[in-house]
Formats: sequence, structure tokens, C-alpha cells
Amino acid sequence: MNEIIRQREPTSPGEILREEFLVPLAMTQKRLADHLGYDVKVINRLVNERTSVSAEMALKLGATFRTTPEFWLNAQKAVDLYHAAKRIAELPSPLLKVS
Repeated sequence: MNEIIRQREPTSPGEILREEFLVPLAMTQKRLADHLGYDVKVINRLVNERTSVSAEMALKLGATFRTTPEFWLNAQKAVDLYHAAKRIAELPSPLLKVS
């Protein structure tokens, strides 16, 4: 189990959005929300790490910032796996043995 748990928590998509895109571009959460067709509360929850990136959000962020949707989903997946590994005390043993 220890090899699965990272030493440092992965950077969240919200932090990436804030520090790598919004701050350098001097873009407000409201402006991004309007551009993406979301309420500003949705962007605020993402930036403040209170919600996850959905597939739809990943597509829209990718198109907006010329990244791939996979970039956003992979960042979310890394955070999700990190937290899941912290919650699980022990993983089950394999059912099948590979010869």
C-alpha cells in the first residue's frame, strides 16, 4: 500500500486553474464563468477545491486554455486516487496469480 501513496498531495485542478491560468492572465472567476457558461459559484468551488472537474468542465477548460481535456481529468484523477489511498487502510490481495 505504501508504494501507492504519494509523499506529497498532487496539485488540484483548481489550484492549477488559479495559479497557472487565472492569475497570470489577470482573469476573474466571473469572466471565466461567463465564458464557459457556468455560474461563478461553480468556478469558485473548483478554484477553492470544493468540487471536482467533470468531463464537461474538462472539455470546456481544454478548449478555453488550449490544453487537452485529459490534462484536467488527469489532474483530478491524481487527487482522487491520492485521497482514496489515504482512506483505505489495506488493499485486498489479488484473486488471480499471473504465471
